[in-house]
Amino acid sequence: MAVKQARVITVTGVKGGVGKTTTALNLAGIYANQKLKTLIIDMDLYSGGIALSLNIDTDKDLFHISDDMNNNRFDYIENYVTPYHEYIDCITAPIDPRLSSQIGSNYVDLILARAKMKYDVIIIDTNHILSEMNLVVMDASDMILYVISNDPVDIKNMKTMVSILKDMERKNYLIVLNEASDVEKNCFTKYDIKNILKNSIDYVIPNSFYQKDIDEYVLDGKIMTMTKKVQMKDKKAMKVFEMIADALLGKKEKK
Repeated sequence: MAVKQARVITVTGVKGGVGKTTTALNLAGIYANQKLKTLIIDMDLYSGGIALSLNIDTDKDLFHISDDMNNNRFDYIENYVTPYHEYIDCITAPIDPRLSSQIGSNYVDLILARAKMKYDVIIIDTNHILSEMNLVVMDASDMILYVISNDPVDIKNMKTMVSILKDMERKNYLIVLNEASDVEKNCFTKYDIKNILKNSIDYVIPNSFYQKDIDEYVLDGKIMTMTKKVQMKDKKAMKVFEMIADALLGKKEKK
């Protein structure tokens, strides 16, 4: 009998402020809607926003896991997760960011090996810096989701990243244009972006998904794709998130 192995998905970007964390949470919401047991790991070690966005408190985080592993105190991964929903658990970034530098990248594979046996999907939220930690996380991922905005700096950085990925012969990534991150930014057409990147945009989160009351969702600790309001009001965006979620699981071919 095959051993259960979760699909590991890293959500990242090449610039801050593009809606990366929000996208990671909304994908977790889609998987929860599909009744897939999902673990969110916040690897944005110095400024992680998962705990804040979900309004959860925890006394165990990534530092505690790595510290216990380093000192042979680690027992079960379940003792380090914080539940959010019946189908969503979290491992948060360090509560005290001063401890982040003590988390070694050598623990990534160990943490994932334990978590893979307990979940259907693991979503890793990262920052946009090509650090050793992020490179290790990407190497350990089945799929990488790049979230970009319609911003000249973002497009330029993504062009460089596409070149790097092609040099590395990496094909396990998708590029998502988030038009909802800043509805006033419209520097390039989708055709322009495709030509600049020399790579297709796989999916577009429509600007209709922009939420004026986004702070209320954060304060209430709600995931938008799990709320009836968003599900009924913006079926187009919901369909896009469902398509992205399926593609990341390998259910559909990359466009």
